[in-house]
Amino acid sequence: MPLRSALAPLAAALALAGLAGCAEKQDDLAPPAQRPVTVLLDGAPSANHAGLLTAEATGEFAKGGLGVTLRPTTGPDAALADLVAGRADLALTSQPAILRARDDGAPALSVAAIVQEPLASLTSIEGEPVAPQRLRGRRVGTAGTPYADAVLDELLQSSGVDPAAVRRVDLGDDLVQPLVRGRVDVSLGPFWNTDGVRLRLQDRRPRLLPVDRAGLKPYDEVVLVARGETVQRDGALVRRFLQALQRGTRAARADPGLAVRALREAAPQLPERVARASVRETLPVLFPPQATRPVGWQDYQEWQDFADWMLRSDLLTRPLDAGDALTNEFLPGEGVGTSGSGPAAG
Repeated sequence: MPLRSALAPLAAALALAGLAGCAEKQDDLAPPAQRPVTVLLDGAPSANHAGLLTAEATGEFAKGGLGVTLRPTTGPDAALADLVAGRADLALTSQPAILRARDDGAPALSVAAIVQEPLASLTSIEGEPVAPQRLRGRRVGTAGTPYADAVLDELLQSSGVDPAAVRRVDLGDDLVQPLVRGRVDVSLGPFWNTDGVRLRLQDRRPRLLPVDRAGLKPYDEVVLVARGETVQRDGALVRRFLQALQRGTRAARADPGLAVRALREAAPQLPERVARASVRETLPVLFPPQATRPVGWQDYQEWQDFADWMLRSDLLTRPLDAGDALTNEFLPGEGVGTSGSGPAAG
């Protein structure tokens, strides 16, 4: 959620132990020993995690010999920082965050796109306009970070609006309630698939314009990240995890009710109608646009275009080859030499 919190500088990596092979006796009916895997979520459980939660609920990770623990965090930056510090095996964060991490020298790598489109949106309620060209003189709330400011500048300038003509309000992490209370006219950053669903179910008549449709280059909202040494020395772990994730994500699409039950088990405080509506909105963006691509596919050129925009917007300090920040090598059906336009993980 790059529009909700600052992108924290990151550094250092920690190697994981190699996967241990184990022989199985023909007459041994006990299940094989499972490899513990800790995965940090980019916040609380939500519809964004429908594939992961369904894979866990249906035993797909266990079938792959993985004992997965999905651990909530305070946000994508916290998850990424804890991963790099060695407190987890995998983590969910955002594409902008991992690009910034690479710029800071952290050897973290995106191994899969979990949510393959931007969710952050220009949002209003009560039918108020959200088109950037209609924001002159309006109060626009943002997270108050350099990234949020750069995004708003891009949306306004691409629509021919002077950024100085908009009244910016720093809302910190809460981008919805100040909008509901009338503190701002428009908020930049609420997610159309979760925040927008809640507003609609509350009869707030929201209008939501995803940032890529408002003028920002597309990016992957949620990505799965590993440390560099993990993908180099423990690639089998990553591959097995992603195979189970693909099966879980496909199961969620085939039976959305299954995904809703998995989400409510992980987040019992979430009302069923909110869970059902948000899962329905989210499932399509858990899959790549090209039906022939595996779940988790990352578009190298799209990443490069976004990295170039971040550089032009002074969000990176140097040119970055997106292939240094991502790999498709461990996705089902992929491998060394078939990881897309970017280089293999090594």
